[in-house]
Amino acid sequence: MTTFEAIVLGIIEGLTEFLPISSTGHMIIGTAILGIQPDDFVKMFTVNIQFGAILSVVVLYWKKFFQSMDFYYKLIVAFIPAAIFGVLLDKYIDALLGSVEAVALALLLGGIVLLFIDKYFAANEKEGEKDISYLSALKIGFFQVISMIPGVSRSGATIVGGLSQKLNRKQAAEFSFFLAVPTMAAATCFKLLKNYKLIDASNIKLLLIGNAVAFIVALIAIKAFIGILNKYGFRWFGVYRIIIGAVIIILLALKINLAVL
Repeated sequence: MTTFEAIVLGIIEGLTEFLPISSTGHMIIGTAILGIQPDDFVKMFTVNIQFGAILSVVVLYWKKFFQSMDFYYKLIVAFIPAAIFGVLLDKYIDALLGSVEAVALALLLGGIVLLFIDKYFAANEKEGEKDISYLSALKIGFFQVISMIPGVSRSGATIVGGLSQKLNRKQAAEFSFFLAVPTMAAATCFKLLKNYKLIDASNIKLLLIGNAVAFIVALIAIKAFIGILNKYGFRWFGVYRIIIGAVIIILLALKINLAVL
């Protein structure tokens, strides 16, 4: 992987981490288009630079992280399902990290779901903000487990999980942002410990560049996403997912190498 490729993937990560369109899926597609082989370091890189993106949440919402211990307890409860299943399913998740086919199918199916989300949970917007219970936090955590399939979208799955617990769109999105912090921090540490032998001076440089770019781009993307979500809802994200997923499936069916695009 070159420095240029690390920057491109950092931009993709920063733009997509908090949108319901799957950052991991887009990075897998990005590596395919760039012609990068999905070796162990590349798989670690795509997970690790998500840490840079989630740091933007801490910066933008730092006051929230000092509001109460109850806030942290609920995040821990929501994080538990991903912590357990992430370890148990790590081998299978790794196998999917190089599968463009799996990403395309997940994008397509997830897009269809997003077309109907706004209408299905329309009543949530009228009820205003609701306190998140521990049981609701745990249920949202199980939605996050679904997003371990590349292409599903962690933010998309957890936001839908929040909506299912009668949160409004803004509240569900913000809880999804906060939940990303322990989840991606743990995933980053797990991958680094598992692949520590891959770390050398050159790879550290690429990881730092990817994280820095993802952090800066995510700062902009989060604010933009909240504005778009409040104004337009999820429908256009669903349309985007369907188009991208369908195009990739067609290209794969025609046996067109994405690296030539």
